[in-house]
Amino acid sequence: MNLNQSAHGDREYGFILSRMRIPHQVLAGYYENNDVIEGISQFVDVAKAIAFSRSLKVASFGNNMREVAVTDGDRVESQIKYGWECNYYALGDLVKIIDNVSESEIDAKMTEYQSKYELKTDNIKAVREQARYQIGLEKFLKDNRIGAFADTFQDLYGLKQLPGLAVQDLNAKGIGFGPEGDYKIDALAAVLMKMSEGRKGATGFIEDYTYDLTQGKELELASHMLEVPVTFAATKPEIHVMPLGIGGKEDPARLIFDGVEGDGIQVTMVDMGDHYRIICADIELVKQPKPMPNLPVARIMYRHKPNFKIGTEGWCIAGGAHHSVVSTALTRDDIALFAMLTGTELICIGEETTKADLNALMMKKY
Repeated sequence: MNLNQSAHGDREYGFILSRMRIPHQVLAGYYENNDVIEGISQFVDVAKAIAFSRSLKVASFGNNMREVAVTDGDRVESQIKYGWECNYYALGDLVKIIDNVSESEIDAKMTEYQSKYELKTDNIKAVREQARYQIGLEKFLKDNRIGAFADTFQDLYGLKQLPGLAVQDLNAKGIGFGPEGDYKIDALAAVLMKMSEGRKGATGFIEDYTYDLTQGKELELASHMLEVPVTFAATKPEIHVMPLGIGGKEDPARLIFDGVEGDGIQVTMVDMGDHYRIICADIELVKQPKPMPNLPVARIMYRHKPNFKIGTEGWCIAGGAHHSVVSTALTRDDIALFAMLTGTELICIGEETTKADLNALMMKKY
């Protein structure tokens, strides 16, 4: 058989892959054309992320938050399907490492913080405590070859603060994080950060926080208690120490900043019981309409596409979680390719989404 004839060989190879049920991508065109180069580059980014996913180890310090279903999932199926090795680790073992961090190590971490962030507190002791947590976490993650982790404010035994600044700085170094025991979102964040390496823009975990329901100008404020990734900072992040009503611990240090602007996507993964589902929504990150001095956490704001009503209703109908990964570096096409190559159901919401699409989605048998 003459496989040197490209049209002949392409079709034979395409048939064999289809016959063997091997997920793949097809790009047609001359290899020096820009569209082909861009397609190959995208495939490489997604394939790199999938390869990373196959060997990703995830640590959970505590279970998913009590009385919250969407943060849970089938960890065995996660490993079968995505390669995520998701295991529980005793918080006490991490605390032992943290307690053995030296003052000189903390001094070095404080120097690192001050080179990147603006210190806006006199409570240096609280900031040093977060430095201690980060050093301990870095040692634990390195020793166990772990690329993502989740904690929960309901399991902080042995810690004086809920980790905040420590987590935010680790996020910027490509470590996936999920709050409230949400192992799926910390793994997904790590995978998508790997996918976006080398691209312009920010990628990281976020939580849908609250709505601005001014008619015709609806916005969503996305934040979390402490752990918004510093990669979203539009201004130089400031270190503050302020009270936190959740967790019952000392006032934690955290980074506060306003978020970047631009087009982006919001992605989440949920366990539907018999399969995983990825939901991807097109959004526009916008400048906050006015200062928010009484919100003592970092935040980003975004506008749903095609509009707030369809975007929000579609997300909820699809079963979208309150934890997600936002990216201004990746596109819906990247997520679609990832979903196709991993055999994951994908639901997209964007400019072309209509009320009729939502009605059809509502009638879908899950």
